[in-house]
Amino acid sequence: MTQTVNPSLSNSPIHRTVLNNGIVVLVAENPVADIIAARIFVRAGSCAETREQSGLAHLLSAVMTKGCDGLSSLEIAEKVESVGASLSADTGTDYFLLSLKTVTSDFREILALAGLMMRSPTFPETQVELERRLALQDIRSQKEQPFTIAFDQMRQVMYQNHPYAMSILGDETTMSRLTRADLVNYHKTHFRPDHLVISIAGRITLEDAVKLVEEVFGDWQVPTEAPPILNLSDIQVKPQHQLHPLQTQQSIVMLGYLGPSVSSPDYAALKLLSTYLGNGLSSRLFVELREKQGLAYEVSAFYPTRLFPGSFVVYMGTAPENTSIALRGLHTEVDLLCTTEVSANALQAAKNKILGQYALGKQTNGQIAQIYGWYEILGLGIEFDQKFQEMIASVNAADAMAAAFRYLQEPYLSLVGPEEAINSASLLA
Repeated sequence: MTQTVNPSLSNSPIHRTVLNNGIVVLVAENPVADIIAARIFVRAGSCAETREQSGLAHLLSAVMTKGCDGLSSLEIAEKVESVGASLSADTGTDYFLLSLKTVTSDFREILALAGLMMRSPTFPETQVELERRLALQDIRSQKEQPFTIAFDQMRQVMYQNHPYAMSILGDETTMSRLTRADLVNYHKTHFRPDHLVISIAGRITLEDAVKLVEEVFGDWQVPTEAPPILNLSDIQVKPQHQLHPLQTQQSIVMLGYLGPSVSSPDYAALKLLSTYLGNGLSSRLFVELREKQGLAYEVSAFYPTRLFPGSFVVYMGTAPENTSIALRGLHTEVDLLCTTEVSANALQAAKNKILGQYALGKQTNGQIAQIYGWYEILGLGIEFDQKFQEMIASVNAADAMAAAFRYLQEPYLSLVGPEEAINSASLLA
């Protein structure tokens, strides 16, 4: 079986190879430690679910490691633990992920085991039932967490019929309905070699890594059926208010704005603004609303990187009697971004923070395999690693204010807390 290597990336520390069956193999040679980490990404995730089957990808990830062709859950665990390796599955909104780490001498054996799981999972009925029960417990537990309630109702009004509207866990209704047959069908539909990215980092050469991947996955044939196309509805919902009365010791005040996807020219500016507003003890929200005004138990901002439009969110946990003041404070700080340029010093500090954290997030073999595989599965390419840093560095104050003006004008509001407090606050919104 032959491979093709992207010639434009020949000087990159990451080697990119495409096998004949469409599998993309990324290899970062790092001989320092006797460890190899790999990430196997599948272009699926919760985005590939229907609304009625929310939680399916999560359930599949939970059951994936509990049985494969010829091996029981216990036998799999013994194979992994007997060599001190790790092997786990997870799912996100935009992808499914199988992660593994071993010493170099055991990599072939654990990669072969991962291949069996990816290609021939058995989804034992007893394990499906067990993991479904555990997921239902998690769903019920989250109903007691004010932040999760606030974010769930924010996400649902913001995204409506889009898959991002639902928790990765789904809800009690959808999770209760899922069957083994649903798992089999999802796996058959989405787990195919032309949907796979295998990212490897550690003490292994490019040639050896590609050879091992070919041994395990090279005979996996691309199905004759065309790959499924995500038919996602447009997100066109006017911002609205959601209130959830809950007798708690604090109120959660949350403002959400529908932002762009990672492929947008405005992505870097909003990522930087999110860091400036709510990342760490020196962030604008923390200093102004917690340190100076004493309003917040917790206060933060986040803007996750997404294949489809992302959500820019600011939130605060505060005493119920401060709910209205907290809401005004959050509004004021976000509105300032639309009308006043961030100072040069503050902007540079945010750049230093985000780029420093980014560099620290690429220290281990696992982190390296993760980030390059993630960029590849999102369709950004491994060159996005350098591009991201350049985009952040090039954002100026005018760019940031223009992006804020485009996206941060009309918020969705989500309030959770004692009824009187959140009703009073909502009247001010």
